[in-house]
Amino acid sequence: MTAQLKLEKQGHIAVVTMSNPPANTWTRDTLAGLRDMVRELNDDKAIYALVITGEGEKFFSAGADLNVFASGDKGVAADMSRIFGEAFETLSQFRGVSIAAINGYAMGGGLEVALACDIRIAEAQAQMALPEAKVGLLPCAGGTQNLSWLVGEGWAKRMILCGERLTAEKALQIGLVEEIVEKGQSLEAAISLAKKVEEQSPVAVSACKTLIQKGRTGTIDSALPLERELFVTLFDTQDQKEGVNAFLEKRKPNWVNG
Repeated sequence: MTAQLKLEKQGHIAVVTMSNPPANTWTRDTLAGLRDMVRELNDDKAIYALVITGEGEKFFSAGADLNVFASGDKGVAADMSRIFGEAFETLSQFRGVSIAAINGYAMGGGLEVALACDIRIAEAQAQMALPEAKVGLLPCAGGTQNLSWLVGEGWAKRMILCGERLTAEKALQIGLVEEIVEKGQSLEAAISLAKKVEEQSPVAVSACKTLIQKGRTGTIDSALPLERELFVTLFDTQDQKEGVNAFLEKRKPNWVNG
């Protein structure tokens, strides 16, 4: 945890807050911090879900500070693109459920961090864009790939190639976000959803997430045998026995994440 990237644990939920006013921009240090934080949360068996949001009322995150790229230094560009990729790919591979509470403007790398999450909840006033081409750049932290997967090639091209900015309502219509809430309610809604994750077996959730995301890189023919294999693998866990027996005994399961 740093001054610009805050971590609070609420039971089985980790709440990560981007805190770099005025626009919660990413720096090399905060990106490395996010990467390391998610790795540590992966090792914490008590954490089942992660919620990420921005501090303040106006910005979720405006992405990278363009001053970093003003010199045109290719070495700086290579280093920043690498750390952006490491941070958001690590977030994408978080073993639990990740939820973005989009409380304001989500621009460039600020939208890309939300795209790396499993679920996105946006406040009604939020706006989203990947405007990198307007300044001679491109979304290098998963934007071209994750956005296309979520909303389809046509809308991805409108946003990236035409620089179109979306309202929360339009983002909901095209599947970029899964829910819209009133201003100031995104974090509460995200935590409420994260609490539902606590009712699920953490090891089962992790296996399910792996299978769902495999569709992005593999074929259904390769995923279906793996689905059956991971189903059987769950029988090596305590949670499988606990879950079935708790249901049969009409009681709440006591997950151990193993």
